[in-house]
Amino acid sequence: MIATGNDEQSRQLAELIGQFIVNAANHSPRSLQTAIGPSEIGEPCERKLSYKLLAWPTAAGEREPIAPVIGTGFHSWMEAQFTARNTGGRYKIEEKVTVRDSPIESARVRGSSDLYDRTTCTNYDWKLVGKSSLEKYRRHGPGAQYRVQAHLYGLGQENAGETPRRVAIVFVARYHELIIHVWSEPYDRQVALDALDRLDRIRQRVLDLNPEANPGTWAEIPMADDAKCRFCDWLLPGSTDLSKGCPGTASTSTRTGFEGLIA
Repeated sequence: MIATGNDEQSRQLAELIGQFIVNAANHSPRSLQTAIGPSEIGEPCERKLSYKLLAWPTAAGEREPIAPVIGTGFHSWMEAQFTARNTGGRYKIEEKVTVRDSPIESARVRGSSDLYDRTTCTNYDWKLVGKSSLEKYRRHGPGAQYRVQAHLYGLGQENAGETPRRVAIVFVARYHELIIHVWSEPYDRQVALDALDRLDRIRQRVLDLNPEANPGTWAEIPMADDAKCRFCDWLLPGSTDLSKGCPGTASTSTRTGFEGLIA
């Protein structure tokens, strides 16, 4: 967090307001979620997913969450706009869906779908991103994690009795002019099922290795070459003890953009 003011009293006010935002965001229901959600299952890094499955203590302190706060505000605004136009129940707006139910908590997958249009049988997910990120998604597609998320929500809608035909991710740039890129494709149940199978394999390996009792076995759980380490709650640059945190990939030296987060 960077807090400045035109005098000392103003600077102190800036720090108080900034800390209020940090505290409120980090203790919101979304931030406190411990179960694996649809947005995380496609995560390429198996080590990160393993930490998450075990609810392992994070290496990071509180996040400085202005991007998620802005994203939450945009989601709320979109929810209000579609609610005002939802004549005849065409839209399902921010409704909870069950992708997979299970008596095992770590195998249960539920989430909140941003929007489902019953007329077009399309599930939508809003992503508020930077302009450069939007351009990357426009050129190279949404990546495996977002694609998996889209189809998992499609499966959730199918489980809720809908007949999804298409899934879509709507990228909106945080920019001074409106820039939107939509990626969509036909709903494919198998994409979702394959992702759930992968999650089960990772969970079973964690159970077999039992890193809580055998911390050295963390080294047997691989990182992904394309892992987004700087956004990981378990990133601890230079760490040689994976039970305390992960050093990240060879290209990871700092938590760029998240300064001050390491406890």
